Amino acid sequence: MSADTADHQRPPAEVRFADELERLRDDDAGPRPPGWALGLTAARRFIVGDDALGVRRKFVGDTALIDRALVTLATSRGLMLVGEPGTAKSLLSELIAAAVSGTSTLTIQGGAATTEDQIKYSWNYALLVSEGPSTRSLVPAPLLTGMAEGKVVRFEEITRCPLEVQDSLLSPLSDRVLAVPELSGDEAMVFARDGFNVIATANTRDRGVNEMSAALKRRFNFETVFPIGDFATELDLVEREAARLLERSGVQVAPRRDVLEVLVTTFRELRNATTEDGRSMDRLSAVMSTAEAVSVAHQVGVRGWFLRGEAGGAADIVECLAGTAAKDSPDDLARLRRYLEQQAPRRDGEQWRALHAARHLLPG
Repeated sequence: MSADTADHQRPPAEVRFADELERLRDDDAGPRPPGWALGLTAARRFIVGDDALGVRRKFVGDTALIDRALVTLATSRGLMLVGEPGTAKSLLSELIAAAVSGTSTLTIQGGAATTEDQIKYSWNYALLVSEGPSTRSLVPAPLLTGMAEGKVVRFEEITRCPLEVQDSLLSPLSDRVLAVPELSGDEAMVFARDGFNVIATANTRDRGVNEMSAALKRRFNFETVFPIGDFATELDLVEREAARLLERSGVQVAPRRDVLEVLVTTFRELRNATTEDGRSMDRLSAVMSTAEAVSVAHQVGVRGWFLRGEAGGAADIVECLAGTAAKDSPDDLARLRRYLEQQAPRRDGEQWRALHAARHLLPG
């Protein structure tokens, strides 16, 4: 990481993993699709890891999904990543864009206020008034830049955008051209260069908010990113990511493994509405994702270190869970309280006993 990005809270993937990308480029002897910075095999190794080159695994998921995603981007179809919130769809799109294009920052953040100007282009109105429409007064947005330079464009939370805004992608994805009617001659058409494509993400919980048109759906291949199924894999991921965040926050002790085991077990059971031994329980309406578990683990470590000079324990879990569980429904706090009262006492271990004892810390 360069000195000028050392104080950035989260540099883009191409900065965080610049050394790995350079090693992969030097080792990449396979064929590359036109306009790509890496071949498909090297791009996959960047995401799933390569011990021989010192490239760590960055995405815990199905390798076949990554292969299908990369093959999709090598064709004329866009890639749509769908799934529950917190399943690392955005991370995967960022990693793929960094591997394919060498940059992941051509990003459109979808939302109710997103406009076509933020997707395609806008104007410097001072120049527009004084000189009229020209390439000098044109202000490119991510889509125009990606097409002109042959880069992957990321469209986050596309279904949060109004339907007419989503459909601004139709012509770029089908004809690979973007019209700029305010200009004339050759400058009025921007043709996509090799390497251009679009990765979009959408949460399944947003289905029906702004349903995509059938025409736009036909221009994407859909891939579903599922939650992590294996407990040990999820625990290792939460421990690794929490340790990285805690180090960044100035915490000088590593998270405790026994505390994280309680945290991950709690998240998995609340997410699945089933205990490890098969008993049914209340499901929370809040998203109890792996990403949320990492966030809570980070909060636990920060509370423990800066308030008491230690790694944090089960009582901190209860305090931090309250803010996670109460986002969507006030009933979720009652469900969480029942979990702490009924399920925690059934478990063995100091941290489970402490979790049960700390249930009074929940608000309300």
